[in-house]
Amino acid sequence: MLTLKVDRELELRIFELQEAGELFRLVDSNRRYLRKWLPWIDGIQYPGQFSTVIQMWQKNHQEGRSSHFGIRYRGALAGSISLHAIDWNNSQASIGYYLSEKLQGRGITVRTVTAVLNHAFYELGLNRIEIRCGKDNHKSKAIPRKLGFFEEGVIRDGEYLNGTFHDLIVYGLLAREWHERNALYP
Repeated sequence: MLTLKVDRELELRIFELQEAGELFRLVDSNRRYLRKWLPWIDGIQYPGQFSTVIQMWQKNHQEGRSSHFGIRYRGALAGSISLHAIDWNNSQASIGYYLSEKLQGRGITVRTVTAVLNHAFYELGLNRIEIRCGKDNHKSKAIPRKLGFFEEGVIRDGEYLNGTFHDLIVYGLLAREWHERNALYP
């Protein structure tokens, strides 16, 4: 399975079936923190559910529809990042991510999103990447802003979360913008 080496501390690996228990423990230990922004958290109640999900992710990866990576920080599972909704006809995809609360503030998410952007633009040849963040999720919104994404608009009531609708901010980045930025900041 695909592995992306980010730096000495970080690597991204496509989830393997045997990681279902570890992924469940990560999500379960961060449940209160994650449920504020992720609508699927309450639906995951036991490790076996991730076995089914990981099998689906592997099939989608093999079919070129998405890639769901475990974020490994110093060898331990720290979170997840995905390149999903890959649209080959329009050469675009979306990135989603979450990280353990205790590992926030170390630049992990910026570094992993950078690695996925490099993979998407340089290896897969995609033209456009989108990130959607909850309007009030300031930590998540900081990531695309730091990486040069443009705020493209708001999807009003774009997500149903914990009994209410929430607006989503849409950020977009084009391959040529990423190439120009990397040429300026190697």
